[in-house]
Amino acid sequence: MSGGWNREQMAARAAQDIPDGSYVNLGIGIPELVAKFVPEGREFIYHTENGMLGMGPPPTDEERDLDLMNAGKKYVTELPGASYFHHADSFSMIRGGHIDVCVLGTMQVAANGDLANWSTGAPGAIPAVGGAMDLVQGVDRIYVITQHTTKKGEPKLVEQCSYPLTGVGVVSRIYTDLAVVDVTPDGFRVFELAPGVTFEEVEEKTGAPILPAE
Repeated sequence: MSGGWNREQMAARAAQDIPDGSYVNLGIGIPELVAKFVPEGREFIYHTENGMLGMGPPPTDEERDLDLMNAGKKYVTELPGASYFHHADSFSMIRGGHIDVCVLGTMQVAANGDLANWSTGAPGAIPAVGGAMDLVQGVDRIYVITQHTTKKGEPKLVEQCSYPLTGVGVVSRIYTDLAVVDVTPDGFRVFELAPGVTFEEVEEKTGAPILPAE
């Protein structure tokens, strides 16, 4: 396969679907890149659960402020009007339904929208879920960005998750290197194929039935 999106293109594609004026939380990994891509004419207010609202894109070396860091321990910038607050206040925003969109990474997504993104359940795996469970319950719209398969070529979009769940039926749209995929009452459905990718390639690399774009 020669087509598909790279990590930054996946992030830019996800940013296209975020409504203007949204309060947005970005997960660790590829989702952090979404902060670099705000479509012209739109404003997003980025939230990080360690206590900042108005997070900007990653800094250059000259811009780096050692006091400005997101929940993934990556340096960030601040936009005009940025504010800071206690960790508990940050989670009150999440649990109170004040964040509009959350973009997360994942290990698995099931055809019904179940999300498994915090642990493989293996000995020595990550011991705690962090803020992910709060986010998937408190945020209205959950998007996922992930490679379509693991490094071993195993599907990440599956019929049923085998890893511990973060949330049940919470994912609405998935952005992979191969396609944009919606979670529908009928299961996975391709919304958009990445350049140079065929539906048959996506179908072959998906671990559950998947429908073509309408």
